[in-house]
Amino acid sequence: MSWGERFRVTLFGTSHGPEVGVEIDGLPAGLTVDESAVQNDLDRRRPVGRRLATKRQEEDRLVIDSGVDAGKTTGATLRAHVANVDVDRSPYDRRRFTPRPGHADYPARVRYGPTADLSGGGIFSGRMTVGLVIAGSIARELLRPLSIEVGAFTRSIGPVDADVPESLPLAEIARRAAGNEVGTPDPLAARRMEEAIETARRDGDSVGGVIEVRADGVPVGLGEPFFNSLESHLAHLAFSVPAVKAIEFGAGFRAARMRGSEHNDPFVFDGGRVRTETNHAGGILGGLATGMPIVYRVAVKPTSSIARLQKTVDLETGAATMIRVAGRHDPCIVPRAVVVLESTTRIALADLALAGGFVR
Repeated sequence: MSWGERFRVTLFGTSHGPEVGVEIDGLPAGLTVDESAVQNDLDRRRPVGRRLATKRQEEDRLVIDSGVDAGKTTGATLRAHVANVDVDRSPYDRRRFTPRPGHADYPARVRYGPTADLSGGGIFSGRMTVGLVIAGSIARELLRPLSIEVGAFTRSIGPVDADVPESLPLAEIARRAAGNEVGTPDPLAARRMEEAIETARRDGDSVGGVIEVRADGVPVGLGEPFFNSLESHLAHLAFSVPAVKAIEFGAGFRAARMRGSEHNDPFVFDGGRVRTETNHAGGILGGLATGMPIVYRVAVKPTSSIARLQKTVDLETGAATMIRVAGRHDPCIVPRAVVVLESTTRIALADLALAGGFVR
């Protein structure tokens, strides 16, 4: 439950336990912590006000327990959490021997035994991303001297794709995406995405999608070769987000169908700076930032908890059986995961920036 070398993040809590939160080590003393900005990011993750989201209504009020004094970091471990209040354990039974399809129930039971608390998914729940959002929001301040801007948006939901020009500034992307429930800057696609989610919900089903992340202003050379490459860091954290199943940078899988003459990004001088005419590499070469925008996309699977009858097995008897998952669930988690992917990106950049001496 811990990640990072210099900006170290440790998650704690469970979906239906008393609280969920994060401990952060490696923060220099004197860093400003804007609690209102952190709360704003937490609010973006909440389902409240989302017609197409889960009916679980958590207030998610930020509580900083230690590591901050008078709005500044002290240099000690920063601990922060939010309380779990709207908890309903009734649909979950620790004695249940029928694993839910698409969930971690079966491998978790084998690994941790029958006493493991998997209510709401336990430590495998998307609820655990609260800690990532808190850490990512605080990392924003650490990256501020580098003028790095990070933004994400819903690129697609189910079969519906958004049309978002590469030249659209991040601030404009954020403004447009805030105008709809699905978090996409394409208003026409937004309506069709909402319809796709609503249709899946009426069918007792769910739908997935793709989130695109962009980071501007990342200094040339940030990253490390091979095992601590910029892609490795970003991908490692992206895959820590439940339901993320695939990732691509720049041209991504399209690169496999391109020739080198097509995929290579030609270098040019632009206003005295070295740039590239295209950005098929997604702003990264050899594990290092090129100075071009970092661009990557993640595929988010459909929500595993659905109201339809599904096949499973009774682990006690060995017999085949059927299960219908009860509880409160999102028919699509993509819109709420947008801010989570922004947060994991900031965490990864902060860790590399500290390790490489880009910030102190």
